Amino acid sequence: MKRNVSISLFIVLVMLSPFGRASAYEDQKIIAGWVEDIILSPAQIRFRAKLDTGARTSSIHAKNVEEFERDGQSWVRFTLPKGLEKKAQATTVELPVVRETRIKRHKLESAKRFVVELGFCMNSNYYETEFTLADRGNYIYPVLLGRRFLENKVIVDPSVRHKHSKRLKNIICSPGFPEPVVEE
Repeated sequence: MKRNVSISLFIVLVMLSPFGRASAYEDQKIIAGWVEDIILSPAQIRFRAKLDTGARTSSIHAKNVEEFERDGQSWVRFTLPKGLEKKAQATTVELPVVRETRIKRHKLESAKRFVVELGFCMNSNYYETEFTLADRGNYIYPVLLGRRFLENKVIVDPSVRHKHSKRLKNIICSPGFPEPVVEE
């Protein structure tokens, strides 16, 4: 009897400990592959993104980056590459600058980059995060999702690619929740 009580007490303590709560906490996260498709909102451009736990910040391929002022605030105009769709075209976007950052480069001077906030859909969920605007033309993936976005949201399975990409088929990505496209 005494032994059963001890075992029961041990189980309850483990469940109440941070170790026991970890599984409940991880249930809130999605498990994604190291490469997933995303849809950028509001432009509705589909990109392939690399989920990179080695990178702190997220970045997106941007060309023709120009800073300008609007209503006393710093804004930036840039061109996003065409997405994955066959009829996709490059798109010019204007957004307020959240901040500027300096990126360290191996054996080169650090580079100044603008940071903007963008919304996107992945795994049938809408997210917003900060992206540095970078020339990623020499990289395979135009979008990189870093740790600041991934933490508390995504567990990356390095053995899988495109675990959730099919869920983005026929949706309109918007704040709140992606809505299915009504085909007539």
